[in-house]
Amino acid sequence: MAVLLPISNPPNPWLSTEVQYLEGEPPPGARLEVYEDHTREILSTNDSPDVGFSWSVNPYRGCFHACAYCFARPTHEYLGLGAGTDFDRRITVKPDAPRLLREAFERKSWKGELIVFSGVTDCYQPLEASYRLTRACLEICAEYRNPVGIITKAPLIERDLDVLQDLHRNASVSVSVSIPIWDRDHAHALEPYVATPQRRMKTIERLALAGLDVGVNIAPVIPGLSDQDIPQILEAAHQSGARRAGFVFLRLPGSVAKVFEERLRKELPLRADRVLNRVRDARGGKLYDARFGIRGRGQGSYAEAAQALFESTARRLQMNQSCHGKTRDSFQRPGSGRQLPLL
Repeated sequence: MAVLLPISNPPNPWLSTEVQYLEGEPPPGARLEVYEDHTREILSTNDSPDVGFSWSVNPYRGCFHACAYCFARPTHEYLGLGAGTDFDRRITVKPDAPRLLREAFERKSWKGELIVFSGVTDCYQPLEASYRLTRACLEICAEYRNPVGIITKAPLIERDLDVLQDLHRNASVSVSVSIPIWDRDHAHALEPYVATPQRRMKTIERLALAGLDVGVNIAPVIPGLSDQDIPQILEAAHQSGARRAGFVFLRLPGSVAKVFEERLRKELPLRADRVLNRVRDARGGKLYDARFGIRGRGQGSYAEAAQALFESTARRLQMNQSCHGKTRDSFQRPGSGRQLPLL
């Protein structure tokens, strides 16, 4: 059943037209709309020094989770859509993703490098329950023994434990479960259609019990709201079996700042000014600083204190001290012998 929301999109900087509703006139409801994208390529590449991987697969564009802080929201503007409710409810699926991935693996140029699901939106968002594109792509990765990394907030990943264990036997697979906020009310306010933080922690436990390399991703850390949650998240994750942890400071590029501030003021009005002022403190007086090396960790007293709290807690718990998560050279095309190293 579609969830109705009032439409709220910041102006699209790439379009010359903008619709404004008259004062007192209720905006139309935002129904879920699904579009097909028959792209010719499924592997995306990046050369950002802030990102720890080069290749990713994104079976979906837009995300039903509707997280107010999602850095990927501006990508919807390139489709002529909005970064607000359009991103949440006008979602694109790539039905050809499994076939395109197989074709990519068959190219002689492919060297079996790490592929991350997903570099942009959550590969296990609710539509995956019926479309099963992520699962189909993972099955192909298992068939070709290609190393995989997964970043998700969704317990739906538990459905694919069999495929992940198959990958684990023959290649490298690591999963990072994102839990940026521990307080249930705060989490529901900013990531309304995601499972509770406590339910996501159960996912970490189930993945770890299945023998998988699993970590927790505290991303984004929201100063003045969730920075105080860092020790509790790390301790619960470690107890659940996570041995890795990641930290990313809140990023608000482009239209994300407007979406985030609007949601924050609506859902957590008493916290809004405190949070926004601390973001500005960490961004040189602005809501965002796009410089490499800075955008993911911030600057200033609040950002440095959050980073120090994360690092001291992770060190106390002896997290991030193992090389277990490193990928190994395992790629092999079905029906062929072990591939010789490419010089």
